[in-house]
Amino acid sequence: MKKDKKFLPAMRFFITRRGRRNGTFLLMLLLIGSGCTMQGQMEIEFVTDHGDQQVDVNYKGSLFTSFHYGDHLEKPLLYPIVAEGGTKVTRHHRGDPQAGERVDHPHHLGLWLNYGHVNGIDFWNNSASKSAEHPERYGWIRLQDSPIVDQENQTITYTAHWNDHEGQALLAERTTLRFDVDLGERTIVRTTQLTALVDTVDLSDNKEGFFAIRVTRALEHPSQKEIILSDEQGLPMEKQIASNDNVTGMYISATGITGENVWGTRAKWMALQGSINAHDVTLSIFDHVDNPGYPTYWHARPYGLFAANPLGQAIFSKGKETMNAQLLHNESMIFRYKFAVHSHHLTPTELERNSRAFNNKF
Repeated sequence: MKKDKKFLPAMRFFITRRGRRNGTFLLMLLLIGSGCTMQGQMEIEFVTDHGDQQVDVNYKGSLFTSFHYGDHLEKPLLYPIVAEGGTKVTRHHRGDPQAGERVDHPHHLGLWLNYGHVNGIDFWNNSASKSAEHPERYGWIRLQDSPIVDQENQTITYTAHWNDHEGQALLAERTTLRFDVDLGERTIVRTTQLTALVDTVDLSDNKEGFFAIRVTRALEHPSQKEIILSDEQGLPMEKQIASNDNVTGMYISATGITGENVWGTRAKWMALQGSINAHDVTLSIFDHVDNPGYPTYWHARPYGLFAANPLGQAIFSKGKETMNAQLLHNESMIFRYKFAVHSHHLTPTELERNSRAFNNKF
């Protein structure tokens, strides 16, 4: 743990001017604060399984999330995301089945970052079924080496290439994931640098992106539409149903917009609140003021896709704005987001405070 060298002279001055007793009290406070930080670091534990190509992130011995980076996946991702008390907030899938989940959009898995139009290649919609039919349309994000785990700083760092179907690398990605737990709040701060590896990389305006989570059925918005849900094996049931049993989700925007109307709007943060098995939760994504396209547009759907997309401005603004980001060889863009899951409902004032704290800290 690094010492704050700037603080030590001030502490000595305090002792000299105010006496040894006050200096001792201040030193005790400093040590207590350091001990709390060290305790928090010890309570988050990383367990790497090179065979399964995943890193489990545990808090006090229980799973917080797992980082999956296997070559059988179309992209690296975090799954599941687990709130305090063991409540999973991400949609289940066939490898981790639960009855009653939607079965649409198989590429919506866990918490991830990718995009739908990179030199014409679709990284967002890639799934095993789609790429088997038309591999030339899709891209894969592949780690270049095993992820680096830093227990002291509570981070996972990795480098990856965004490849087309022939293995041509278009972008180099360097990402750091930082994990924290504090008083019912679990947070993941993602910092991603994308660098062009070819002469020109066009990130053309597209709604399919960018930093996203697919949530469990209970956090969807109620709907009157008939849908197909999964059975206990995670397979689609034959009959469509129109039921909102235990469906409790509600989006809340920093601008005051709520519900389905948040889609295609700009905001510096967005929250999704609901209840899972009688446990209240708030999921929130915070944009960083230095990100391209700040404040981001939101590709947040009532069926459970919750995504920040700063790059697809044309479709969200109905043509009034365009982004069409472009990187020349060796040029980079940096994106930083905070994802948080609270084990209770937050007020807009509390969410705004979290947004300011995130931007002040990073």
